[in-house]
Amino acid sequence: MGIVERLFGRRGMAGVGDHPDRVTLTRGSPLLSLTEHGAAMGSLRVSLTWSMRQAAVEQRERRLGASLRPSRLFKPIEAESPSSVAMVTVDLDLGCMYELEDGTKGVAQPLGGLFGDFDRPPYVQLSGDDRFGSSGETMYINLDMHDRIRRMLIFAYIYDGTPAFDRAKAVVTLYPYVGPRIEVHLDERAPEARSCAVAMVEKHNGELMVRREVRYVYGFQAELDRLYGWGLEWARGYKDRI
Repeated sequence: MGIVERLFGRRGMAGVGDHPDRVTLTRGSPLLSLTEHGAAMGSLRVSLTWSMRQAAVEQRERRLGASLRPSRLFKPIEAESPSSVAMVTVDLDLGCMYELEDGTKGVAQPLGGLFGDFDRPPYVQLSGDDRFGSSGETMYINLDMHDRIRRMLIFAYIYDGTPAFDRAKAVVTLYPYVGPRIEVHLDERAPEARSCAVAMVEKHNGELMVRREVRYVYGFQAELDRLYGWGLEWARGYKDRI
């Protein structure tokens, strides 16, 4: 029995189930073997997309409608619960901390223009920075070089503005060279969190695995670093204004 089975059991391994083209990693089934699916090769495309949750949209519409009713002027202002907050625009960024077999460690992310390299170390590259979620953010991991990769932590973070993971319906989707796409939903409630460790790609007992993480922290990348023991040095970074 391998280490994966000892840690999680076979019930922890995700299967295609009723959707042969899609696998969703969950708390109960957080693991998928790329090796077992013949997908430990080629380009692994990773996409982050998001939109505002329907409840937040409906809440804003109700407020706009109420502001147009004259009777609203004569009603007392009600106290709002912490979850009843103003509509905000969320700018999520996709990043990846990497550790190679030769001990090289680093990060690929929009901040600092650290977009990485697909054909040379670190074998992960971001395609750009989408600040509105309309087309999503994408990175590519070169799994033809998986023998040189020890682990890669895919993460998302809110660069600026109000922390609002709880109001953003965010999904990270991994598209292997072959086999079903792999979805990880950022559906845990963490209203004040600014960063989220989404998934880990690493080797276990000779197999290349994807493991769901979905662990939120209230700081930025340095907090994720400490959580996973990466040991990088961090400094404040900025984006170019648009």
